[in-house]
Amino acid sequence: MSDVTRAEVCAAAVADAFADDGELFGSPMGIMPMLGVRLARLTSNPDLVLSDGESLFLGGVPPLFAPADVVEGWIPFRTVFDVVAYGKRHVMMGATQIDRHGNQNISAIGDFDRPTRQLLGSRGAPGNTVNNRTSYWVPKHSPRVFVERVDVVSGVGPRRAKEAGPAAAKFNDIHRIVTNLGVFDVGGPDDTIRLLSVHPGVTVADVQAASGFEVYVDDETAVPTSREPSTGELMLIREILDPKRLRDREVPPADEAAR
Repeated sequence: MSDVTRAEVCAAAVADAFADDGELFGSPMGIMPMLGVRLARLTSNPDLVLSDGESLFLGGVPPLFAPADVVEGWIPFRTVFDVVAYGKRHVMMGATQIDRHGNQNISAIGDFDRPTRQLLGSRGAPGNTVNNRTSYWVPKHSPRVFVERVDVVSGVGPRRAKEAGPAAAKFNDIHRIVTNLGVFDVGGPDDTIRLLSVHPGVTVADVQAASGFEVYVDDETAVPTSREPSTGELMLIREILDPKRLRDREVPPADEAAR
């Protein structure tokens, strides 16, 4: 049996989401997105531009949350908005809710006029989704996250962007959704969420049971299994990028009981 963990499969899936981007600003938010983007920079896409999440462009690729070892530029917060407007950026955000049309909610749970839970607020999600390539990371795939309709639209999915008109739809690009169960895009009928692969040990039935709507599948008999990281990638993950195993906080090994 492979000793590759589900968290490491997820890191490789995140890296693959950035593999074909070329030279643009990779903007990950959270532990797993940071790990995957840095893995991509060291393997499949050395042209990715990374920051420390505060004000510096990184010349090197330090471990998660380590000080910048090599600095190649300065990007104060106000300058990030110029990059957002310009468009050469791929952001990977989290999502408290995602619906079948790829709309994301990080604002509030419940009725908009009287929500039961206040979240982060929409923050940069609307601008990200109409200006930049956008992906999402969901560490715990469940019917509470994958819902028929989000309570508040923070990040705009493709159908809603088209309904809003050319200004919203022109650069809308919901690229990938990576969860602890599989990898998805919005390539289903009518711009709906589509299953691209299931992680090792996960079935299509598992994905459907953990979703609040029926996820579109091209062919249930031929859904591929997400790849495991190579030996070289595992070395980078375990010894260079995340020696403290912060990835296990996102996808604990206990979650792999079904494998």
